[in-house]
Amino acid sequence: MTSLHYLGAVLILSLITAVGIYSGRKVSSAKDFSSGGRKAGVGIVAGSIIGTLVGGASTIGTAQLAFNYGFSAWWFTLGGGIGCLILGLGFAKPLYNSEITTLPQVFAREYGQTASTVSTVLMSIGSFLSIVAQVLSGIALVTTVSHLGSFPATVCIVLLMLAYVIFGGVWGAGLVGIVKTILLYATVIICGFMALNLGGGLSAFREALPSDQYFSLFARGTMVDMGAGISLILGVITTQAYIQAIISAKSLKISKSGAIVSAVLIPIVGTAGIFVGMYMKMTAPNMVAGEALPTFIMQNLPPLVAGMVMATLLVALVGTGAGVALGLSSMICNDIYKVYFNKNASDKTLLKAARIIIAGILIIVAILASGNLGSLILGWSFMSMGLRGAVAFAPLCCALFLPGKIHKKFALGAIILGPTFVLIGKFILPSHIDPLFLGVSVSILVMFLGYFANKNKSNLDQSQ
Repeated sequence: MTSLHYLGAVLILSLITAVGIYSGRKVSSAKDFSSGGRKAGVGIVAGSIIGTLVGGASTIGTAQLAFNYGFSAWWFTLGGGIGCLILGLGFAKPLYNSEITTLPQVFAREYGQTASTVSTVLMSIGSFLSIVAQVLSGIALVTTVSHLGSFPATVCIVLLMLAYVIFGGVWGAGLVGIVKTILLYATVIICGFMALNLGGGLSAFREALPSDQYFSLFARGTMVDMGAGISLILGVITTQAYIQAIISAKSLKISKSGAIVSAVLIPIVGTAGIFVGMYMKMTAPNMVAGEALPTFIMQNLPPLVAGMVMATLLVALVGTGAGVALGLSSMICNDIYKVYFNKNASDKTLLKAARIIIAGILIIVAILASGNLGSLILGWSFMSMGLRGAVAFAPLCCALFLPGKIHKKFALGAIILGPTFVLIGKFILPSHIDPLFLGVSVSILVMFLGYFANKNKSNLDQSQ
């Protein structure tokens, strides 16, 4: 990297730092930290959602998968966009009106504290996997443009995530998310158009790359790619970070609008990453796939601009990891720490606990990421979203739309059996079938049985 590369990076990082410092001033309580005190406008809601979902997996990870499978890589951002649309149109109203802070609180209210605690633990595992994906993206980015090894790169990424959100909470993720979204979309879309132009246009891409592998949404297999898309849809609906953005809005209308804006914008960034990945396959077929996007930027953009773009990507992946860590800390703090360890915790104590939990989460993630270098970034992200969906989707739907209709023991069973059968499916199902289908089907079946068990119990009580 030249001095102009570093200058461009410093300019962007300085801007983000200034916004983060400003956002920290708005945090005076644990409620402000975790839900923005219900003061957020459309920009903050959409910025929080996009700022969390569009990170390393949506950019570097998409280009990595597109390097080998083309448009099959679109499922992460396409599924995320569809998930945001469903979240805004179908789930925003009951979630916003419930006045909860975390998803497990919905389960505690409807199914009891045991179901809430179990769901917190299981969804936390999925969130961990998501943060690992962002750290892996960061390692690929930092090692591409510097002489740092993987361990120093990991430390740098984790420290940036810590600084990004620990002082600002949702306001940090939301305000920085707005700035980051503007920068990210401008830079990545420009890269996409450049790749398309440098490659000779769409017709040249079709001539150079096999159509059935690079221009199909199901290049990895219909069930595999469909499962990837569904995992994103269910994951968005059941992830604390996105629910937190929904409930942080000033009003229900703003909540819905923020989700819909996110649904429109998120898929766009994926297409740009796809064209970059395919262009690098055409021009450098033997390169490391995970370095496709960073290498394209360094080779084809002016040094000052390249430095700015690389810094923007760094902020994007850091923001996503930090946003998920924020949601995870909120669940652990409210649904485990406050319930089992300090029921009378003051607002100040909860705020301190949330920040300590974030630090602990990121340290553990750094250890996990260090042992999985070179793995498929989107693979971790799909697994993360699918696991969260298997845990919470069916129980959440029933809690919001069929309150009081499901027997509590069956709800607890669904929360446990959903992810359990996802794991079992990994070993017993053919490789072309996503185990998410098995896990979610079992969860829905158990909730279905719980509905009739509760109905029969009610009929029996009435007859007596």
